[in-house]
Parts: sequence; C-alpha cells; structure tokens
Amino acid sequence: MRQTVSSGGPYEDVYGYSRAVRVGDHIHVAGTTARAPDLDGDAYTQARAALSIIETALGEVGSGLGAAVRTVTYVTDLADADLVARAHREVFGEVRPAATLVEVTGLLGGARVEIEVYAVAGYE
Repeated sequence: MRQTVSSGGPYEDVYGYSRAVRVGDHIHVAGTTARAPDLDGDAYTQARAALSIIETALGEVGSGLGAAVRTVTYVTDLADADLVARAHREVFGEVRPAATLVEVTGLLGGARVEIEVYAVAGYE
C-alpha cells in the first residue's frame, strides 16, 4: 500500500511531488525547507522549521522522528554547518540517524537549508 502526504506547499503541485511517501514500513520525506516567516531567520531557525514540517509529515503516515534512519541536509553556506548541526542534534537527540551534510549553490525560495529524511516505521 502506498500512502502520500502533502504539506500544502505551493511548489508540490508545480513540481508534482509529495512531502512524504510511505510504502510498507519505508518512509521517504522529500527535501524540506522552512516557509515564511522562518525563511527570514538564520540557518538554525530554518533547520528547526524544516524539521517541524518533517515531523508533521511523519506523523501523518503514522510514524515519528524516532523512526529516522538517515538524513541528508543541503546548505548554501558551510559556515552554517554548526547552526544546522545544533538543530539536528536537538531534534533527533539519541535517535542519531546516519547523516550527510552537503553544500549546494542554491535552494528554491532563498532557503539556506533543505533536509530530507528516510525512516523505517516501527522503530520509534
């Protein structure tokens, strides 16, 4: 069974994607950025906002942050790595998913941070 979640972001219809997709126990959360007014904040604020959207999406497919097994974070400036790491650490705590952080040349909407999450339900 395939379950999809929309967060209502305007680009979901333009691009044709879902915020999250669950097939069986496997959950994939699309690259997620903060939204206004959090886009005006620093990388920490943006990361926390993105992770909040991700947490909501995971909840909508019957899971949670405790099921996260991998995160991929994109930043537009590696100087923001410590701010993003602090947000990641605060949100995931002892879950400690496998994680990658990559610098990119740009993100949609002027975002500084975008985060993807892969989760396996039942391990919350």
